[in-house]
Amino acid sequence: MSRQTISEDQVAAFCLSLPGAREDYKWGGVRVFSVAGNKMFAVLDLAGAGLSFKVADELFLGYCDRPGVRPAPYLARAKWISMAPPYPMGREELCDLLQRSHQLVVRRLPRRLQAGLLG
Repeated sequence: MSRQTISEDQVAAFCLSLPGAREDYKWGGVRVFSVAGNKMFAVLDLAGAGLSFKVADELFLGYCDRPGVRPAPYLARAKWISMAPPYPMGREELCDLLQRSHQLVVRRLPRRLQAGLLG
C-alpha cells in the first residue's frame, strides 16, 4: 500500500480551509496558522525545516516515538510535534492530525468564540 504524500503548499491550503483559519508570516520566515486572532494550531517553516502542530496530550509521546517525528522546539511543553519534509506520514493521516490540532485549539477558546469553528 503506497501512501500519498503532501507538499508544503498543500499543507498550507488545507490549514487555510479549516473554519476560521488565517495565516501570518512571523519570526523571519515562518507561516503561522491560527484561529481566533492569535491561537496557533500549525507552524510551517519556509526554509523547509519542518511542520509543527499540536496533538492530544495522551498521544504526544507515541508520536514522538515514530521515526521522523520529534517534539517541536519551544512548543513541546504544549504537546506539539515537528517533522521535516518529506513528511513521515501520508496525506490522509497528516490532514487528520492538522484538523485535530485545529479542533484542540478551538476547544480551548471561550464558548462565544467557538461558534462556527468546531467541526
